[in-house]
Amino acid sequence: MERQRHVLVVLPHPDDESGRAGTLASYIDQGTPVTYVCLTLGEMGRSMGNPPFANRVTLPAIRQKELEASCRSIGITDLRMFGLHDKTVEFEDQDALDARLRAVIDEVKPSLIITFYPGYSVHPDHDATGAAVIRTVGRMPAADRPAVHCVAFAKGCEEVLGPPDVVNDVSGYLQQKWGSFQAHRSQFAMFFGNQSLQDKEVQERLRTESFWTYRFE
Repeated sequence: MERQRHVLVVLPHPDDESGRAGTLASYIDQGTPVTYVCLTLGEMGRSMGNPPFANRVTLPAIRQKELEASCRSIGITDLRMFGLHDKTVEFEDQDALDARLRAVIDEVKPSLIITFYPGYSVHPDHDATGAAVIRTVGRMPAADRPAVHCVAFAKGCEEVLGPPDVVNDVSGYLQQKWGSFQAHRSQFAMFFGNQSLQDKEVQERLRTESFWTYRFE
């Protein structure tokens, strides 16, 4: 992977980082600082564990601890939680949200931002988060803009966007990535059921991570 000065990750929910944990662990292994802005605590998530050990009241605190454990597995030490309400990011005051993001960008001066591709990321919070990043970076002078790598997985997205611009082989970081998924205990069964990292199917599923480069007009 191309070396970066500083990587900023902007995602809406705890566990969103797990799918790209290998890339983040690789940057950290290179000595690149990684800052993670997580917009919500995923408190409206449907999964309460399997068997259930959470409820609607306790879930936010549980998911915060899971997020912190996931970051430890990946190696992220700079975690910022914005405290927005789950499933309502699209209804936030755009100017206020963009200003908060711009303040972080101005502080850490990332060379790369990782977020969701607006319109191609299935969940409204995913799309709204990516859109906020694109708006914020788009207002910056072109010479000052960090690169933006987007995650997309909507059905048929490659037919519109073309193939991913970046495909990272993260085989050397599967333990960190698996640890990130496992940290999200309330959600883990939803992803993998009773599978383990020893399963070849799981290893193949986790081995690569894809991104699209957002091209500003």
